[in-house]
Amino acid sequence: MPAVIVDCGIYRDGRRTDGPADFSEALAQARASGDAFLWLGLHEPTEKEFSLVSSEFGLHPLAVEDALNAHQRPKLEVYDDSLFVVLKPVSYEPESDTVTTDELMVFIGDSFVVTVRHGEGAPLGVVRERLEAERRVLRHGPTAVLYAISDAIVDHYIDVAAELQVDLEELEAEVFAPSGSDSGGASSGTSTAAKIYNFKRQVLEFRRATVPLAMPMSRLSGDEVPFVHDGAKPFFRDVNDHLLHANEQVESLDRLLSDILSAHLAQMGVRQNDDMRKISAWAAMAAVPTLVAGIYGMNFKHMPELKWVWAYPAVLVLMLSVVYGLYRQFKRRGWL
Repeated sequence: MPAVIVDCGIYRDGRRTDGPADFSEALAQARASGDAFLWLGLHEPTEKEFSLVSSEFGLHPLAVEDALNAHQRPKLEVYDDSLFVVLKPVSYEPESDTVTTDELMVFIGDSFVVTVRHGEGAPLGVVRERLEAERRVLRHGPTAVLYAISDAIVDHYIDVAAELQVDLEELEAEVFAPSGSDSGGASSGTSTAAKIYNFKRQVLEFRRATVPLAMPMSRLSGDEVPFVHDGAKPFFRDVNDHLLHANEQVESLDRLLSDILSAHLAQMGVRQNDDMRKISAWAAMAAVPTLVAGIYGMNFKHMPELKWVWAYPAVLVLMLSVVYGLYRQFKRRGWL
């Protein structure tokens, strides 16, 4: 299984120690010492590959099924022999305005931590290095690993929210730009609406990772959870506070997007009304000469003014005068 095992290490008294390369032997050694634990990291194992791990570590079949199917909501589940936590790391690509979520499953049990990662985002190498440099935290055993992973993921939520806020401000400036700078007309308005809708979908994807995690973090920071060290509660409370901050940012982004979309649709409605007023004004001015010409175009023998010498220029002057008068009225009312 070298392809799926990212790392396998034994930790004792806050330090990483040398141990067997085989995870079965390493787990037996960690349990035999009584004050050590094994951290086994896996990346996208198959069912056959993970069956070796699940049987050796005594993982619950339902948790194993969830770990293999990478379409889970963030959650915390307690089984007889282990604790199972699902986390969703988030990454953001500013060039394409795309939020991508991966999945990270953490099993905690008797002297072991097993992490199963799906996706290319949120590698745990940096978390390992940072945790190994903090012996005081690492002495809390497997709980320290769960805390360090949760803390890194939630802190990155705040970074992603800040990047989304910057891009949202640019989108807001585009929506509320002066109408004179918008030379694209209706097609530009449609493009802007599509951008807003796409941005809203990315925020929704972000919410699916952050909001459901509130309940597991609340339990870890307050309730008596098996396999979690009591001294770790203050650390999880800190993670929970950061998560609440991230969720507030996400909610703020969602509300602002809804307001921007409503304002944009209102702008589009006002522009359409302006266009309709202009069309109506020109149609009214064109109707006057059409009416007069239509009347005098009828083939009746006895019609007034037909034999007047000045009838033709008089009718032209009449039409021009009425059209000019309408033009002045429409211009004064802002229709033209």
